[in-house]
Amino acid sequence: MTESHKDIYTEPTDVDIDTLKNLGPLTGMAGIWQGEDGSDIHPVSSGTKGDIYIERYELQPIDPTLNGPQLLYGLRYHTHINRPGEVVTFHDQVGYWLWEPATETVIHTVAIPRGQTCLAIGKASKDAKTFELESKHDSVINGICSIPFLEEAFKTVEFRIKVEINADGTWSYDEDTVMMVRGRTEPFHHTDSHTLKKIAEPTPNPQALAAAPA
Repeated sequence: MTESHKDIYTEPTDVDIDTLKNLGPLTGMAGIWQGEDGSDIHPVSSGTKGDIYIERYELQPIDPTLNGPQLLYGLRYHTHINRPGEVVTFHDQVGYWLWEPATETVIHTVAIPRGQTCLAIGKASKDAKTFELESKHDSVINGICSIPFLEEAFKTVEFRIKVEINADGTWSYDEDTVMMVRGRTEPFHHTDSHTLKKIAEPTPNPQALAAAPA
């Protein structure tokens, strides 16, 4: 437990309601983004298949969040992915990107409609332009939870994501989802990578909007 967390009830008084000014390493991710050349490598019955995908990734600031003395700033996100020329959804995902300034911790929550969630955690300085987070099966801190079918047939044992905030205003991610696939003896590395370009600015969080001059 950190020094700032010893008193678990008293909330901080130095809370800035403008989340966009307090996102630390997540600052370069706020907004609405698009990319058209994502790379996905996933398992199929014959072995491995690669796909190119189109992605729309929206990240909007939430109000500051307090857990007793803990102060978190963050972004609520939704990413929607299709293959080129297809209407059917290839991947859909929601969750939060969170930043705790006091401990320089980045937190990433993942929820997908296949019946799976995970919590990934990593360390980064306030001004970091690259950072990496991980989640592990059976961890009670940064764990992975799946429905029975996925746990038995495509068991995710580890998830890692590396983010880079690029000098040209884009941001990139590389993901590695390590799975034990039924019928295979070696772990399979399901990978995704993409560079996203901003198409719209973020909307300030509700507290900041309410306090803005009319």
